[in-house]
Amino acid sequence: MQTGKRARRGPAKLAAPFIAATAAIALLLGVPATGAFAADTPKAAEGESFSVGTDTTFAPFEFRQDGELVGIDMDLLNSIAEEEGFTVDIRSLGFDAALQALQSNQVDGVIAGMSITEERQKTFDFSDPYFESGIQMAVAENNDEISGYDDLAGKRVAVKTGTEGQTFAESIKDEYGFSVVAFAQSAQMYDDVKSGGSVAVFDDYPVLSYGIKSGNGLKTVTEKEAGSSYGFAVNKGTNPELLAAFNTGLAELKDNGEYDEIMDRYLEAGAEDSSFWSLVTDNAPAFAKGLGLTLLATALSLVFALVLGVLFGFFKVSSNVVLRGIATTYVSIFRGTPVLVQAFFFYFGLPQLIGQPVDVLTAGVLTLSLNAGAYMTEIVRGGIQSVDPGQMEAARSLGLGYGKTMQKVIIPQAVKIMTPSFINQFVITLKDTSLLAVIGFAELTYQAQQIYAVNFRTAEVLLIVGALYFIVITLLTKLADVLDKRFNK
Repeated sequence: MQTGKRARRGPAKLAAPFIAATAAIALLLGVPATGAFAADTPKAAEGESFSVGTDTTFAPFEFRQDGELVGIDMDLLNSIAEEEGFTVDIRSLGFDAALQALQSNQVDGVIAGMSITEERQKTFDFSDPYFESGIQMAVAENNDEISGYDDLAGKRVAVKTGTEGQTFAESIKDEYGFSVVAFAQSAQMYDDVKSGGSVAVFDDYPVLSYGIKSGNGLKTVTEKEAGSSYGFAVNKGTNPELLAAFNTGLAELKDNGEYDEIMDRYLEAGAEDSSFWSLVTDNAPAFAKGLGLTLLATALSLVFALVLGVLFGFFKVSSNVVLRGIATTYVSIFRGTPVLVQAFFFYFGLPQLIGQPVDVLTAGVLTLSLNAGAYMTEIVRGGIQSVDPGQMEAARSLGLGYGKTMQKVIIPQAVKIMTPSFINQFVITLKDTSLLAVIGFAELTYQAQQIYAVNFRTAEVLLIVGALYFIVITLLTKLADVLDKRFNK
């Protein structure tokens, strides 16, 4: 009996270390545990929170529907996060901006229909592929002259920056004799083809297919070319737990069938057509949000710009060489560099210098206020110097000091001279907020991009946005004129 018991326990004793070793090897190799072992294996990123950058307009992988960011990438990421017990803060930035945000540690990862290439693998670590892409060429639906690559000689084709379509087009352009122009958004390159600027477009086949079903006015004329795989990316050597959790969650979604459900949901769909009035009413919340953020950024920027303009304006007319030098340097820097460069610096560059992230509103207000402040500095300087020098001499001859003369005589006259220029700068700053769309600030122009990226009704959406800008600027200009007449009688 004892011999029998020992015989039955023997295999169990031998199996225990074998099972333990197998489980350890499986974990090291990244093989998801199953059965009883899965319940005992801690999830790599459980309880953690991560920020993830994404594109703004790459339907069906990411786009906005009823104000919410949806698409294949978004559904996959949210499902994986729920499955693995971590949370994500998704930041819709645009493809190029998302990569820059990742490299500057503004976000922990990027998911944006991003092709896994050897070049990118030098900078980023990628997850297991979650989609196998391919490239197709499309032309305007009324174009019967272009039916293949041989018809492209001497012509121009459109691509989206950073996509597999751009890589493929660049690889064959010399062979077939065409030129390539890159756009930041899919809708823009489709519009370029429809308007005749380019004769064809190269794009990832699911994006192209979704656009055609949504009425983008194109048709495909070639078979699908082999493309690369899409992957989730983190900075090289960072956030391994996030990458491991993504891989594990992706495998689980494929096993339980949810992955196929997500793919079918978007690859077989297209945007619904609607009337112009429906376009306005359905997207009214997005327009209202964008307009509110536009006015907020403008108001904050003008307050700070006015303070800077007055301060440096007085520096410019000071007799102190150091103060004049400081003001001149400030004005030269911010008037001599493009607003877009400043926006990119404050959102992507400044965090690397200070070691702290900068949110998009702060970066936007810094950009606009410092830029507008430089112009207001010159307005203040010009206003003060436009007052007849005899006014200063007369006041001083009556016994008033320099400070009292400036306060009682020069400044009141200068304000009347400066007011029209201040109103003009206000309008310019309001319009300049549209440039902040490049760093993902959800103002009015950004909202418009989100809308026409899905329905491809670019002209109508931009007409609505243009009308909103015109109405707001007209009303605020009238208000400024009324205040000017009241306070500068």
